[in-house]
Amino acid sequence: MAHKTTEKRKHIYLYIPNIIGYMRVLLNIVAFAMCFSRKWLFAILYFISFMCDGVDGWFARKLNQVSTFGAVLDMVTDRVSTACLLAILSQLYRPGLIFLLLLGLDVASHWLQMYSTFLSGKSSHKDVNDKNSWLLRAYYQHRYFMAFCCVGSEVIYIFLFLIHDNLDESLVTVCMNAVEGSLPLSVIFTVSLFGWGIKQIVNVIQMKTAADACVTYDMKGKEKP
Repeated sequence: MAHKTTEKRKHIYLYIPNIIGYMRVLLNIVAFAMCFSRKWLFAILYFISFMCDGVDGWFARKLNQVSTFGAVLDMVTDRVSTACLLAILSQLYRPGLIFLLLLGLDVASHWLQMYSTFLSGKSSHKDVNDKNSWLLRAYYQHRYFMAFCCVGSEVIYIFLFLIHDNLDESLVTVCMNAVEGSLPLSVIFTVSLFGWGIKQIVNVIQMKTAADACVTYDMKGKEKP
């Protein structure tokens, strides 16, 4: 019996989506190892890793290899990679506190959402059918909308990293110059900024609704005889 359990555990570790997840981790390690020496290569590797987030989900559904481990691996990889990039940006721009606050919001929002999911007995943190916020439901129930927000957010961070020139540069000045620059870059930056803004609003709503779910769980526990 123990042998079968061990074999099944190994089988889940070797799911195709999870192998893609391991590759994402490796890509991020290599990317951040050279982020200051080869900025464009970092951006390419980082973005490839980010795009693989959608690829592993497609394989999970296509091959019927959805797993809790895969979902956690996916979220941890996303959160850690974004957190590392935000930490770097906090040292490049002023005020750097903005990026640290965004880092905290991102981690807190998704951690609370994942934890409240397990408390409620759901199989996925994307199951938000019972949530009050229409924006949160739209975000998780429409993949293209969620993809737009996530891609926009990551593009903004990569863009800010690539265009940074001077130590302790003003974030406001850089953003204004980006908007007033060449038309193609201005359009990309503006559209990405819109997606980034929606994602931050979703993060705030998600954090609040997930916290409410935790409080509701506590209240139900105390109401039991």
